[in-house]
Amino acid sequence: MPISSVEKDLDALTMTIVAEFPVPVRRLWDAYADPRQIEKFWGPPGWPATFARHDMAPGGRSSYYMTGPGGERAGAYWEFLAVEPERSFEVLDGFAGPDGTPDPAMPTTRMTCTFEETGAGARVTTTTSFDSLDDLQKLLEMGMQEGMTAAMGQMDAVVADLASFAAGRAAELQILSDAQVRVSRVIRGPLRSVWDAHHDPALLRRWMLGPDGWTMPVCEVATKVGDSYRFEWEQEGGGGRFGFTGELLESLPPHRAVTTERMVGVEGPGTVNELTLTPVEGGTLLTVVITYPDPQTRDQVLATGMVDGQEMSYARLEAEVLTPA
Repeated sequence: MPISSVEKDLDALTMTIVAEFPVPVRRLWDAYADPRQIEKFWGPPGWPATFARHDMAPGGRSSYYMTGPGGERAGAYWEFLAVEPERSFEVLDGFAGPDGTPDPAMPTTRMTCTFEETGAGARVTTTTSFDSLDDLQKLLEMGMQEGMTAAMGQMDAVVADLASFAAGRAAELQILSDAQVRVSRVIRGPLRSVWDAHHDPALLRRWMLGPDGWTMPVCEVATKVGDSYRFEWEQEGGGGRFGFTGELLESLPPHRAVTTERMVGVEGPGTVNELTLTPVEGGTLLTVVITYPDPQTRDQVLATGMVDGQEMSYARLEAEVLTPA
């Protein structure tokens, strides 16, 4: 058990949990920054967490739910108030309803996680601040202390696992729900360069091509919220033309962009694609959460080899755009 102390201060309305691990600060930080990793411990045993969104940047937001043994769900969210990479982050921590919206009937707390080196590795100190003594007592009665300590007790195995989350691994697909998937990959390049490669037409034409033998004759990028984009590809020499178009819904450079997407010339609902970029050991963690209109559409798209095509593009991005000549 990595937890070294739990202290409640009823006068200051705080609860502080200290945990220590035999790993560098960078490894401990990445366990919180990477949704694939935080899902493995942020939820007590028997109540695993699923993060449908995780933007670890000032102004960012996390939306997640924990699933109980009987399939019941408990939703929650974080609003990131401050982020100092490898040092600390501060969030508003609240409960959410089934649709992900905040639950006004439940207390909201402020949580700060501070990371520091120790002689044997790294320490994370989690301080939760409550608005009132009533809120503190209510959440403690609901099992908040036991839940957090049990969840953090699972972190040893996560931070010890280096291979599963390292740079150099191919794009990974995870099914989040009946209509939602997440594609993740560590891109070996700095955050701003990876962001620019997704928003500069000249760079996009060099890497976003899928299998070899394709070109990108149309590359119109949306630069402001409300703008439309249009990408079209064709085989070298002509033929096989297809494309996608959509609208930019949200933009938080260089961390997050949300767009709609539908195939050019095809009627009906499309998808919502949420791109998140997060600095991690070895480069930039790229995650794309895709929401489909229904499970059937999701399965049809995945059966086309979509993730394999994305991996070919990401490998080209590293080799031909981000690697110095």
